Amino acid sequence: MTYLYYFFLATVLAVVLTPICKYLAFRWRAVDVPRPPRNLHKNVTAKLGGLPIFIALAICTVVYLIWGHVDFVVLPAKFFWAIGFAAAVLMVGGFLDDRYDLPPRVAWLFPALAALIIPLSGIGVGIKLLSNPFGDPISLSGMFVGLPISGIFIWIWLMGMMFTTKFLDGLDGLVAGIGLIGGLTLFALSLTETVNQPMTATIAIILAGSLFGFLFYNSNPASIFLGDGGSLFVGFMLGVLAIILGAKIATAFLVMGVPILDVAWVIIKRVFNRKSPFRGDRLHLHFRLLDLGFSQKQTAMILYGISAVFGFTAVFLQSFGKLVALLVLFLVMGVFIWTVYYIYKKRQRQMPLF
Repeated sequence: MTYLYYFFLATVLAVVLTPICKYLAFRWRAVDVPRPPRNLHKNVTAKLGGLPIFIALAICTVVYLIWGHVDFVVLPAKFFWAIGFAAAVLMVGGFLDDRYDLPPRVAWLFPALAALIIPLSGIGVGIKLLSNPFGDPISLSGMFVGLPISGIFIWIWLMGMMFTTKFLDGLDGLVAGIGLIGGLTLFALSLTETVNQPMTATIAIILAGSLFGFLFYNSNPASIFLGDGGSLFVGFMLGVLAIILGAKIATAFLVMGVPILDVAWVIIKRVFNRKSPFRGDRLHLHFRLLDLGFSQKQTAMILYGISAVFGFTAVFLQSFGKLVALLVLFLVMGVFIWTVYYIYKKRQRQMPLF
């Protein structure tokens, strides 16, 4: 019942705060002007959607810290401050990018700083080992060029998660929906006997509730978008929760497997074609599904379903089982991408010239 209370509170706050942030987005001109063919919307649409999610999560977390009988021995208070400060950096950077359309060489500095705050605060630096289904665990102890290997790993992990959700944010409700599935997955994992972390479970369910409330406005047809800060924030929170849970990287990877593999494929193809990996286009899988005739809602539901199946399956798997699931995910994703692109190319060849 306590978890349901926080989920409901976060949902209500997001539902109430989102229209306010939508109004502020138009007032501050933080809006998305349609730029076809990549943009799917026809009208000028508000950004700053990450702001109500961030505020809802922050308020619920403060309520939890004050009245939730929190054990700060398990997770010191400074960790909450660090996560909040890092998230605030993302919100500031996101607003500046949404308002002034910052060049990529400037915009990436904000997520880089946010990701750096986490290992500097001590979150995750105590992780010395990663599970290895083939033998001894992989050591993250030691130093590399004067820096702790665990800290470097955490920074790279968070940057990867953030830019995965950032690059994926091209379809109404897609990032928020997959983030909701990720939050619920990590919530369920937190309650298992092997993990048993009620604090992390509470933060995960608050995140899920915030995203659920936001989806009332972000589902197709969306009246507000996540914006740069919001899309980064979803990946950041999922990445941080996976670290706090004891480097449950495989579980988070399975939830985000489709977006991660899709983004990796698109980046490789852009680089191969000698284009900037940060330049927007219609190479992403969800655009190809739209081109095949699926609606935005149908495309989102397909990707939701794949993420949910692999994510919730991972909750009940041990290390070797997760490895098998990862291999199956790679296979399924490979076949899925090949099929979609094959049908897409075949239809292009069959199109009349005149």
